[in-house]
Amino acid sequence: MKFRLLVVDDEKNIREGLAAGLELSGYEVVIAADGNEAFTRFLKGDIDLVISDLRMPGLGGGDLLKKILGEVPDFPVIILTGHGTVETAVEAMRTGAWNFLSKPVNLDHLSELVKQALANRELVLKHRRLLEELERRKSFAAVIGNSAVMRKVFDTTSRAAPTKASILITGESGVGKELVADAIHGLSPRKDKPLIKVHCAALAASLLESELFGHEKGAFTGASARKRGRFELANGGTLFLDEIGEIDQNIQIKLLRVLQERKFERVGGEETVETDVRIVAATNKDLKAEIEKGNFREDLYFRLNVVNIHVPPLRERKDDLPPLITAFLKEFAEENGKKIEGISDKARSCLYAYDWPGNVRELRNCMESAVVMSRGSLLTEEDIPPAVRTGCDESWIRIPLGISMEEAQAIILRETVSAQKGNKTKAAEVLGIGRKTLHRKLPGWAGGDEVD
Repeated sequence: MKFRLLVVDDEKNIREGLAAGLELSGYEVVIAADGNEAFTRFLKGDIDLVISDLRMPGLGGGDLLKKILGEVPDFPVIILTGHGTVETAVEAMRTGAWNFLSKPVNLDHLSELVKQALANRELVLKHRRLLEELERRKSFAAVIGNSAVMRKVFDTTSRAAPTKASILITGESGVGKELVADAIHGLSPRKDKPLIKVHCAALAASLLESELFGHEKGAFTGASARKRGRFELANGGTLFLDEIGEIDQNIQIKLLRVLQERKFERVGGEETVETDVRIVAATNKDLKAEIEKGNFREDLYFRLNVVNIHVPPLRERKDDLPPLITAFLKEFAEENGKKIEGISDKARSCLYAYDWPGNVRELRNCMESAVVMSRGSLLTEEDIPPAVRTGCDESWIRIPLGISMEEAQAIILRETVSAQKGNKTKAAEVLGIGRKTLHRKLPGWAGGDEVD
């Protein structure tokens, strides 16, 4: 990587001489004749380090330093001056300069300072990237999944979250839309501000309007005092509107105005309230179909759907079942004080065979029930709720993705022996292998009563 340096000095010979010397050291150098020109060039975002004269007409080096650090804290700036004193050096360093050098400049000394500053800058950026990655993982911790479709969800979320764009999360009930909204807020610059959630389907239209926008004292029967709405409470942060497809036309109009103008009035009030809120909405409805029916405003849809994140149903991402099952098993075993070491192959097959119309929420409830009803240290198919167990066809075996060939072979052998009621001779015949081979591949396994 070739670093780009910005050299700033009002004396033409000095800036061009410094540029020539630094280019010989392998750097790409751009020059500026004053602080204003330099700052305009800096804002293009491709400069790695600034070397600036301290005293220049107009915007001096000290003020340029402050403006640069106001944009990018810890950015490396080396200050040069022909009037070097201890006081000016201390002031520059206090402001945040990387270092201070007096004229006439020793190019070897300057090159060494530049090398050190750039090395430190690389460490700072690397550390920042690690912190951002840790923050990203922390934000996604509750959203379990490693399938290709979920990786796409994570990627879109990671790219959209730091922006100001409104986001519409779509997907069936129970897929985890609210968890994605949590991740969006956690990865955004608003993460230290409130995340306020409103479940639109849970409130009647009149109550929802007051809930969103607040009301004045006496606005309606029972309004005994002014109440701030969710838009005011979320100011500076994120407002999550769940089941946005359920709101009526009057509230849609008012919501559209907030998105367009960033202002509203409380119910029964005349005072205009300004708000700075990032909207994240979610729905299990097809809003395009609702627009066709006249139930949802098209202009509001486009305002909300700047970025769309679709969370697929569990039946379309069964690759995510293993980590989900493991996570829920651990959670509910700890919650109920049970020591459960795993889940039987037959029980796992039942879970894989089921289509999960209730998605992740239904799987979570299923695993909680199975743990509560478990009799031993291994969950079996008898522990699985009957509605889920009916999907388990005993005439076939499901092999989970992500396991080794040896593990897959062991599942096939054990399930075949179980299907033959423990008769290993018959099982070996079905498998097309010798009985000794079966015993060797399943040492010490008791798959049922030996009847042959």
